[in-house]
Amino acid sequence: QVMGDRQGNVIHFGERECSIQRRHQKVIEECPSPVVSEEMRAAMGEVAVKAAKAVNYHNAGTIEFLVDPQMNFYFLEMNTRLQVEHPVTELVTGTDLVKMQIEVAAGRPLPMTQEEVQMRGAAIECRIYAEDPANGFLPSPGPIHALRQPGGPGIRDDSAIYQGGEVTIHYDPLISKLSTWGRTRAEAIERMRRALEEYKILGIRTNIPFHERVMREPHFISGDFDTSYIDRLLGEDAGRPLPAEEDRTDVALVAAVLAAYRRDEKTAASVPVTSGDGRGAPGWRSRGWRSRS
Repeated sequence: QVMGDRQGNVIHFGERECSIQRRHQKVIEECPSPVVSEEMRAAMGEVAVKAAKAVNYHNAGTIEFLVDPQMNFYFLEMNTRLQVEHPVTELVTGTDLVKMQIEVAAGRPLPMTQEEVQMRGAAIECRIYAEDPANGFLPSPGPIHALRQPGGPGIRDDSAIYQGGEVTIHYDPLISKLSTWGRTRAEAIERMRRALEEYKILGIRTNIPFHERVMREPHFISGDFDTSYIDRLLGEDAGRPLPAEEDRTDVALVAAVLAAYRRDEKTAASVPVTSGDGRGAPGWRSRGWRSRS
């Protein structure tokens, strides 16, 4: 991740690991990469900064590299934009890249130097897609009947979905970027497991079960993966569907109705009821009860 200003300054914010992909689309990203050493990070960062300066680049951008089994890295391309996975960089470096972009666009110099960029802990992002793992990861558009998003320390969810909204067929199936931060990579993984368990989206299918599977897979936990990871993970299941999510829509709707009823009952009990002459009504009426003759 690089950022350059109009004064010719360019700094980098470390790397993101983006090897876990499906159909050439990134699915899980993390910062820092579990295979990049401090020495390799410094060398890679130096090359990235030189590349951006060579074209007088200003704005946020990403220099992508491929790494071979001997840990040699090679330039692949430059993405001249802020990328989907930028939250993991923000969580680890404590910077607001979007704000920095706006300041640079306004002509201001970068607010920090390379020496001031510090990486702390680890962060992971799972792209939540409206896809059906039980049907070959095909898109799963439709209305969102119920939604419960995860929260708590180290949890960040960038999304625009809401209960009652609809995922249409006209756009990319990406509906959320769920990110977690931890003091260590293991802690970030553990928080992601909990967050995925808490994330409930009813009415459409999502790839949350797939992410849950990855977060418990030994090779991912040990950092032993590459761009063929998902095909290897699925193995003989690559052409077959994963187990379907249990559809609990009816149960969720009943629970929502019951919760609304109890909320209304509580509200009614707190509102005083007066008689026509202005005097307070008997207690049994103030609780919302009515007599029948």
